[in-house]
Formats: sequence, structure tokens, C-alpha cells
Amino acid sequence: MLSSMKVFAVVMLASAGHSAAVESKVTPVQKVIQLLQGMLEKGKKMKHEEAVQYAAYKQFCDDVSVEKTKAIKDANDLIEVLKADIQKYAADAEQLTLEIAEHEEAIATATGNVKAAEKTRAIERADYETTHKDYSESVDALERAIEVLKKQNYDRPQASFAQVAALQKVSLIPPEAKQAINLFLSQDRESLAASAPEANAYEFQSAGIIEMLQKLLDKFVDERAALEKAEMNSKAASDMLIQDLTGQIEQDTAARDEKMETKAKKLELKAEAESTLADTITTRDDDVKYLEDLTATCAQKASDFESRQQLRSEEIEAIEKAIEIISSGAVSGAAEKHLPSLAQTKKTGLMQLRADGRSPLQDKVATYLRAQAHTLNSRILSALAVRVGADPFKKVKKMIKDLITKLLEEANEEAEQKAFCDKELATNEATRKEKTEAVENLHAEIDKLEASLAKLTEEISDLTKAVAELDAAVAKATAIREEEKAKNAETIGDAKEAQTAVEQALQVLKDFYEKAGDATALVQQQPQAPEIFDKPYKGMAGASGGVVGMLEVILSDFERLEADTKTAEKESQAEYDKFMTDSEVDKAAKTQGIKHKTKKKQDQSQTLGEKQEDLEGTQKELDAALAYYEKLKPSCVDSGTSYEDRVARRKEEIQSLQEALKILSGEDIA
Repeated sequence: MLSSMKVFAVVMLASAGHSAAVESKVTPVQKVIQLLQGMLEKGKKMKHEEAVQYAAYKQFCDDVSVEKTKAIKDANDLIEVLKADIQKYAADAEQLTLEIAEHEEAIATATGNVKAAEKTRAIERADYETTHKDYSESVDALERAIEVLKKQNYDRPQASFAQVAALQKVSLIPPEAKQAINLFLSQDRESLAASAPEANAYEFQSAGIIEMLQKLLDKFVDERAALEKAEMNSKAASDMLIQDLTGQIEQDTAARDEKMETKAKKLELKAEAESTLADTITTRDDDVKYLEDLTATCAQKASDFESRQQLRSEEIEAIEKAIEIISSGAVSGAAEKHLPSLAQTKKTGLMQLRADGRSPLQDKVATYLRAQAHTLNSRILSALAVRVGADPFKKVKKMIKDLITKLLEEANEEAEQKAFCDKELATNEATRKEKTEAVENLHAEIDKLEASLAKLTEEISDLTKAVAELDAAVAKATAIREEEKAKNAETIGDAKEAQTAVEQALQVLKDFYEKAGDATALVQQQPQAPEIFDKPYKGMAGASGGVVGMLEVILSDFERLEADTKTAEKESQAEYDKFMTDSEVDKAAKTQGIKHKTKKKQDQSQTLGEKQEDLEGTQKELDAALAYYEKLKPSCVDSGTSYEDRVARRKEEIQSLQEALKILSGEDIA
């Protein structure tokens, strides 16, 4: 884009070159003014259109940046949630794996214990049967021996002795008893060998052995009874143990199956979360890349827009200045006075443009300053170029020197201001950063404490409510159990009575249909008689079969009802016992939880008060730092261009002014 002064020069030359073709009433200056005014309007319009265009683009940048920033934040939040979920699902699956293994180990152990208990019971039963048989045989032998001895069968003494002698073969007879029996038998045989004893003498000799045998009999009977009782207790204990182990196996199996299903669900949820996480990360990364590119592009466009607007403003200002200058009496008046003669001689017109009494050096300086103003984009040099062409020679030199002095003074003042600003801004930035971080940390801690307190309050309320509900559930379960127990007893009684009644009804029907099966056929009626049955009536054969079948089904239903009710009663009692135990443990745990959380809530409430006091003090310090920063901004921050650019630009302006002085002094410049 040409500078305003170059445009002005080109237009002036073009107007002068074609003045012969212009009507005598329109001077070249007036034509230039018209052209410049057209350029001015076009420049303003283009500047406005460019501002409107950039406003729309900036709005797009802002909207999309906000949208993408929110999307990235939401994605990051979701990623953290998904990672936590994945970690939790994995931990749950791992814990469930351990618990499943524990259940399987418990099932295997209980199964082994059942087999061991059954084997032990079989061995105990075999031992019992052997021992019981020995006791029974011993008791039988003793009873027969005592009976024989008490009858004192003198006619068959050998049979009595044989019966007593048979006791020696009984395994349970103690050795001392067997010795007494041998002694008895040897004495009685010797007595019988000599002569038949008198009844009293024989009874006297048998009395001792009978008493001994009676004691043995009583002993064996008592021991056999004790053995039977021990066997019954052992069997009951074994049955109870096997029943408990079987129940434990069923519970562990059900728990294992449930946890295996839960584990599969956890792993499925983990896989879904991992898939969602991968998609979210990909989308988030794409958004981050897009936002970075958009931010860079928008920043570049903003910088370009500012430069373009600055350049357009300076161009408009230059055109306005040119119009002002050309429209002034010094130019426009002279043009009206002299330029019409250009219609006759072009050479004379060009001479008149320079006939203003200026020094050639001033023209050279003005040209140089205009060129430097365009190169450096300096409004100071541009304005000075105009002044150089208008003011006297000495005044121009003084003005340049004064301007150099002023620029040097501004440089010193700005350097001092820069040092002050750098120090104060650095200190203020450190303070603001420190206090901002402290405030943010305190806000985060307070939010965390408030959330924790709200959660603790809710948990304490929930636990208190749960304890109350647990007590109510225990009371309700006890009432239900008592009612259910009574109802089951009534149902079992009713089922038994119903079975008896149905069996009686079945028997009545079966007896009837058995008799009805022997009925004879009736004689066929006369041909003219209406049609009637021609088969013997054996009762409602189809219906009877249906009724009997229905009664048999009903009977089986009542039998099943009795069995199912007994089983249900047993299971309900077991479930009730387990529920009461679990409830007691659960209540103790919840009560302890309430106590612990109440203490924790008190501690956190105290900490929250302390943090709020710290936040109030830190916020005041941050507000003070921010207020001081706002005071520094007008002089230290919002200066439009950087300090380095201003120093370089001022240095080049000073150098250009010094070169201009050299030109005015008649020195050549490179």
C-alpha cells in the first residue's frame, strides 16, 4: 500500500500532466481534492467493513473456544470418572475372584467333612452293631442260665450245667466270673458224681452263682442301654453335623454362583468403561489439537487485524491531513490563481508549484523524512516532513533539534518508568499468584470439607435410620416367624386330616366302582320304543376315573403340602436364626459407624471454621494486590506496543532526525 504522501505526489503529477485536457473551470488541485475525498470515503468504508468482518470472526473464535474448552473439561472429568470406575470394577472383580475361591474352598472342605462324617458314622454304626449284638447275646445267655438254675431241674442236671457252662463262651463275661463259673461247675459235678444232693443243699450251692449271674445280667442290661443311648446321641450328632455341612455347602454354592454372576457383570462394565474411555480420550485429544490451532489462528488474525486497522487509521489520517493542506489557502488559493494558466503551458505550471520561496535543502529533507516516515511507519516523521516544507529554514533546524532532545528525554523517562514497572509488576504478579493459589486451595479445601460434612451428615442420618429400620425389621421378622410357625403347624395338621378324609373318600369310590363293574346288560326294548342305552351301567366310568384320579392328585397334593410345609418351616426357622444373627452384627457395626462418623464430623466442622477464617484474610490480601495491579496497568501494561519496540522505533526516529540535520547542514548521507 502506498503511503499518503506518495499517493499525494502521484496524484499531483498525474493531474498536472493531464491539465490541458481539463476544463478551465476545474483546477488540478480541485480534481486532486475530489480524488482524495473519494479515497477517504472508500478507506473509511473498507476499514468499517473489515472491522465488521473481524467482529464476526472474533465472535466465532470466542464461541468455539468456549465450546471446546467446556468439551475438553467435560471430557477430562469424564475420563477421571471412567478411570475410577475401571479401577473400581477391576478391584471388585479381583475381590470377587478371591471370595469365589474362598467359597469353592469352603464347599470342598464341607464336602470332604460330609464324606468323613458319613464314613465315621458308618464305622461307629458297625462297632455299635457288633457290640450291641455281643451284649444282646450275653444278656440272652445270662437270662437262660439264671432261669435254668432257678428252676433247679433235678431230673436234667446235666442240661442245667450245660446251660451254665455255655456262659464261658460269651465274650463279655469277665475272667473272674468265668473262674467262678468253672469252680461252681467242678464242685457240682463232684457232688452229682457221689450222690444226688438234697434240694436245700443244691439250692444253697447255686445261690451264689445265681446272684453273680444276676449282677452280670443287670450290668449288661445297663451297659447295653447306655450303648443304645450313646448310639442314638452319636447318630443325632452326626445327622445334625451333616445337615449343617449340607446347609453350608448350599449357602456357599449359592453365594459363589451369585458372585460369579456379579463378577461377569463387573468385567462387562469394565470393558464398556474402557471402550468409552478410549473414545473419550480420542475425542478430547482432537478437541485439544483443534483448540490449540484455533487459538493460534485467532491470535494471529487478531494481531493482523490490529496492524491493518492501525495502518488504515494512519492512512485515513494522512488523507485527511492532505485534504486539509490542499484545501488551505496556501494550496487551493494559489491553484485557483495560477493553475488555470497550465491549460496553455505545462512547463510554466510545474514551475509555479515550486515557486513558494523554499530552500532546495528543505525539499530534500522533506522528501527524506517522508521516505523514512513511510519506512518506519512514524507519524512524528510524517508530520515533521509536512512542517519542514512549510516553515523557514532556521526554524526547521531548531524544531528538529528540539524534537531530538525531546525524544532523548522521553527515552530516559521511559527507561526509568520501565525499571519501576518491571520491579512492581514482578512483585505484584508473584503476590497475586501466591494469594490466588492460596485462595483457590482454601476454596478447594472448604468445598471438600463442606462436601465431606454433608456426606457425613447424610451417612449418619442413613445409619441412624438403618438402625431404626433394623430394629423394626427384627421385631417384624419375629412376629412374622411366630405367625408363620403357628400357620405351618395348622397347615400340617390340616393336611394330615385332609389326607385321612381323602383316603376314606377314595376307598368308598373304589369299592363302589369295583361292585359296579359286575353289573349285567339290560334287555333291548321293543323296536317302536325310542332309542335308549344298550350297555350295562357301571357307573360314570369316565367320570369315575376322573374323580378318582382327581382325588388321588388331591391326596398327593396334601401329602406334598405336608412335606413342603415341614421343609418350609425348617428353612424359615434357619433363615430367621441367621437373620437375627446377621441383624445383631449389622446393628453393632452401624452403631459403631455412627459414633465414628459423628466424631469425624465434629473434627471437620472445627477445621472448616479455621479454613474459612484463613480464606477471609487471604482474600483481603489478594484484593489489595489486584487493586494495586489495576493502578499499575495504565502506565505499565496498557501501552499498546512493547517497550523494546518503542525503544527501537524512537532510536530510528532520532537517527532519521540527525540525518535530516546533516542534510540541512549540507552534509551528504549514505
